Amino acid sequence: MKIKVLTGLALLAGATLLNTGCKKYLDVNTNPNVAQDVPVDQLLPSAEVALASSMGVDLQINGSIWAQYWTQAPSSSQYKIYEQYSPSASTYDRVWGLLYSTSLEDMDRMEKKATAGNQTQYVAIAKILKAYTFQVITDGWGDIPFSEALKGLPEDGGNTAPSFDAQSAVYDAIIKMVRDGRTALQNSTGAQTIDGDVIYGGNKAQWIKFANTLELKLFLRLSEKSPAKAQAGVAAVMTSANGTGGGGFIDEGDDAVVNYSSEAGNQNPLYSEMSGLQSVQNLVASKTSVDTMNANNDYRLFIFYNLASNGTFAGLAQGNYTASPSTVVSITGNAVGADVRNDASALAPVKFMTSYESKFLQAEAVARGWGTSLETDEELYNDGVHASFFAYAGAFAGQELLLADVGDQSANGNTVQEQIFLTADYAYYSYVNEDTLFGVPAATWATYPTAGTVQEKLKFIITQKWFAMNGNQGFEAWTEWRRTGYPDFFTISVNSIIGNKFPRALFYPDVEVQRNRNFPGQRLITDKVWWDIH
Repeated sequence: MKIKVLTGLALLAGATLLNTGCKKYLDVNTNPNVAQDVPVDQLLPSAEVALASSMGVDLQINGSIWAQYWTQAPSSSQYKIYEQYSPSASTYDRVWGLLYSTSLEDMDRMEKKATAGNQTQYVAIAKILKAYTFQVITDGWGDIPFSEALKGLPEDGGNTAPSFDAQSAVYDAIIKMVRDGRTALQNSTGAQTIDGDVIYGGNKAQWIKFANTLELKLFLRLSEKSPAKAQAGVAAVMTSANGTGGGGFIDEGDDAVVNYSSEAGNQNPLYSEMSGLQSVQNLVASKTSVDTMNANNDYRLFIFYNLASNGTFAGLAQGNYTASPSTVVSITGNAVGADVRNDASALAPVKFMTSYESKFLQAEAVARGWGTSLETDEELYNDGVHASFFAYAGAFAGQELLLADVGDQSANGNTVQEQIFLTADYAYYSYVNEDTLFGVPAATWATYPTAGTVQEKLKFIITQKWFAMNGNQGFEAWTEWRRTGYPDFFTISVNSIIGNKFPRALFYPDVEVQRNRNFPGQRLITDKVWWDIH
């Protein structure tokens, strides 16, 4: 990037990035064997925090490497199985267990107890969260235990070997689950309260927005496999959500996240994991991401990565962990919890669904002609870009990065009258319009092809979504690449052992292979899930 850095970046360590007023909710873990004795307001945070651990560690690392945001540091070995495209079945034992045996188990218990106690809002949130979690699982693994899942306890039938449901059937079921949950929320009385919710603090309106956005995402996931079904579903949810009393979609300020603090036990799970690995910085910037952002004068580089030792943003070719340890490369940033050297990483939130994801989903729906909105697809696209930059407003300010001092000359010959610091405002407007200070035109990827074909528009929407999800929604970014083929500039890992191919799905975990007599058989890592036709 053509940036005049006049102050150091080490000041980030003291920056306060986000509101982290969280309770010590990690202390409410639930033993599934006695879950019937735990109240719903403790089951809910336990389920949410376990889900955040899944999305924030295993799936974040795996997704962010395969989405080519991150790569293994030279001479490190912690994540080389992902770079080689050679994880084993046991690689996924932990995350499968967290998703099924903790998150879904607690959600299911919460739903049953809330149903018995006529606590409608807890029932609704349980349904919506279960749908989100099952979508994550089926998007990663394809066919999964669903209709016979969560029935292992004697009172539930004692089924410890559930059959696997086809992914198409799982999608039909979780779409209904979202709709049922949203309807229950909309019909619940205002007198009911939701305690223990660490995502939205019991805000019913925000949960309705979450449900609407999740349903939109579910139908768009089917866009390439079942376009007619996807179109009908998208049209219905766009009309409903944008109508009177529909609740709308996730907007800026409505992101579904779990926040963390610097307190031990309540820290960002990725930072905690990295700290537990002797605080070794195993993750660095991928050349795929850094080169594209550098070419677009994208100040989000300061958020997602750190400047390298030579004062530039430098990426390592994807998978090139055999490079010399002296290779100049940027490490991953604390704003996404991935800089183990910086204690501010402990404060990074885990993000489930975001305002920028929501805006890009809506932009895609309108661009395809499948849904209507008060805004055009271009306006929604620009909203998504804006939301991406301003989600990190605190992190931009925390850089305390002086771009120009009094008396400096701008590219257009004007004299700088007061100090100019990097802010989200400056970063966004220079990206979308132009950087008059340094004489850099608007970013190529910020210039939406308003008169372009549907496919040209989709390429911009999905690629811009990929920029926004850098290191914070890594699994979702990899999933969207599988669905659409965008971005279309990914490179094969330097140390791939599967040839000129990319991973398309996760291996079923060893615990399922070894213990479930109804396990249908392991797949190849290049086998595609049902909706992936690219």
